[in-house]
Amino acid sequence: MFKTAIQFIRYDKPKSIGALAGVVISIFLVGQQAGIFIFLTNAMKSLVANNAGYIWVVDSKTDNANQLARLDMRLGREMASLPSVDQVYPVVIAAGAAQFADGTTAGMTIIGSQAPDFVGGPWGIDSARKVDMIPEGAIITEFFDQKTYGGVAIGEYFELNGNKVYNAGFTRGVRGFGGAPYVFTTIERARALGNYPTDKASLFLVKSKPGVDPNRVIAEINATFPVVRAWDAQALANSTVTKVLGSSGIALSVGSLIIFAVLSGFIIIGLTLYSAAIDRIKDYGTLKAIGATNGYITRLILTQAFLISLVGFLLGRALVEGFRLGVANAGTIFEFPVDMQIGFFLLTLFIALGGSLFAIRRINSLEPAQVFRG
Repeated sequence: MFKTAIQFIRYDKPKSIGALAGVVISIFLVGQQAGIFIFLTNAMKSLVANNAGYIWVVDSKTDNANQLARLDMRLGREMASLPSVDQVYPVVIAAGAAQFADGTTAGMTIIGSQAPDFVGGPWGIDSARKVDMIPEGAIITEFFDQKTYGGVAIGEYFELNGNKVYNAGFTRGVRGFGGAPYVFTTIERARALGNYPTDKASLFLVKSKPGVDPNRVIAEINATFPVVRAWDAQALANSTVTKVLGSSGIALSVGSLIIFAVLSGFIIIGLTLYSAAIDRIKDYGTLKAIGATNGYITRLILTQAFLISLVGFLLGRALVEGFRLGVANAGTIFEFPVDMQIGFFLLTLFIALGGSLFAIRRINSLEPAQVFRG
C-alpha cells in the first residue's frame, strides 16, 4: 500500500508538491499565530506567574493584575498578625519617564520590592544580582529593551522622573502587557522615583506558615479584610488573561487567522488531490477493473494524504521553530507546550485527510467501464 501510494505521489510531482505546500503553509501560519498568542498571554500574566508561590492580596475590586489600586500599608501589618500568616511582602508599582544621554525618552514601569528578599521582583536576571539594586540610584532594566532605552549599558546613568539613576544590570525576557517595560529597584526607591506615598503599596504577597493550607489563609484574609481580596496566584493569572482577552480583540484576531489558515490548507490540499485524482482517473479505474474495492482505493488516497501530511508537518514545524528562534532574538520569547505540538500534528492530519475526501468521493463514484470508453 505504501509503495503504491508513493508511486502515485511521484507520478505527478507538481501536484504533490502543491499539496505539500498547502500543508506547510497552513502549519506555519497556525504555529506563528499560536506562538504570538502564547507570548501575549504570558505577558498579560507575567507579574503573577513569576510570583506564583505566594498568595496575592489586591484591592477588592481588582481581577486584573495589570490594573492595581493603592492599598494602605497598615493592612499588610494587620495581615502579618494573623496566626496562619508567616510573612507579608509589600510591592510598589509606579510609572516612570526616562531620558537617556543620547536624547532618547521612554516610559518605564517601576517595580519596587523589599530588601533583603526582594519578593515580587526582579526575575529572569541575566547580568545582575538582586542586591545590585541596593546602592543609591540602582535600577535593573531589561536586556531586550536596550534599543528603546537608548542603548544604555550597565553602569550608565540616565534620568528617571527627573532623578539621576543608573543601570545596575539586566533581566532577560521579562515582559509585561499593555504598558511601559518593567524595571526593578528597591521599594523605597520606587516610591521616591514614582512619587508614591510611603504609606501605600500596590499589592501584598503573603506567605502562609509551613503546613498551613494556602486556601485557608485566602479565606481568612477575605473574611477579615473586606477592602481587599486574596487570590491564589494561578486563579489571578487566569482571571487577568480572561479580562484582557475579553476587553481586547486579540483572541478574535488570532482565532480568525488560525481558522483562515486551516481552511486555506484544507481547500488547497482538497483541490490539489482532487485534480491529481482526475488526472490519474484511468489508473484508479484500472485498479477497480482488476478487482480493487472502494475501500482499497480510499485507503490508497488516505495513505497518500498521510505521507504528504507527515512530510508537511516536519517541514512546517521546522519553519515554525525557525520563526520562534528568530523572534526570540528580539525578545519575543515563547515555548510550545507538548500538548500543543501534538495538536499541530493532529491538525495536519485533519487538513490533509479531510482535504482528500474530495478525491475519494470522485474516485469511489467511478465505474471501471468508464476508463475503457473512447
